[in-house]
Amino acid sequence: MQHYSQHERVLSIAPSTRGFGYAVLEDAANLVDWGSKSVEGNKNTECLIKVEALIAHYQPTLIVLEDHSGKDSRRSARIVTLGKRLVALASQREVKVKLFSQAQVRRVFFGERKGTKHALAEILAKRFPEELGHRLPPKRRAWTSEDSRMDIFDAMALVMALRRL
Repeated sequence: MQHYSQHERVLSIAPSTRGFGYAVLEDAANLVDWGSKSVEGNKNTECLIKVEALIAHYQPTLIVLEDHSGKDSRRSARIVTLGKRLVALASQREVKVKLFSQAQVRRVFFGERKGTKHALAEILAKRFPEELGHRLPPKRRAWTSEDSRMDIFDAMALVMALRRL
C-alpha cells in the first residue's frame, strides 16, 4: 500500500445521522483540527455546504471517506448518496479521495481480532490524549443511541487507517 506524503494535509469526513465528524491531519501526525458538525433540513445539502467550507479553509490534498459501496455496508441510502456526492465535490475541487470500508479500518486497528467501535475510540483517545481524551464518550448501552462525539472518532479512525496502510 502506498503511504501518503509527509507534507500532505488530509481531511477525513465521517457522515452520521446528525451530520458528520471530521479530522484534519498534517505532516502525517499533527492533528490540526477535529470536531463534528450538526445539520438540519436537507441534511445532505447542508453537509456538502459545511464540507465545502472545510475544504476551502484547510485546502487538503486528500480527503478520506468511508467506502459505503461494499456488500457489508449497512449505511442508509441517504448516507450512501452523501458519500457519492462528497467524492464528486472532492473531484470538482481537484482533491484526491481515499475510501476505506469499516472492515478495512477495523483490520488496521485490531487485525483479525474482533474490536468494538468504543475500543477503537479508546485507542484513538490514548494516541491523542490532550486533543481527544476528554471527548471519549462512555461505553454505549444497547438501549441508548450513539453519542454524537463518536463521529469525531469515526473520522479519526479513517485518517489513522490511512497512515497505517
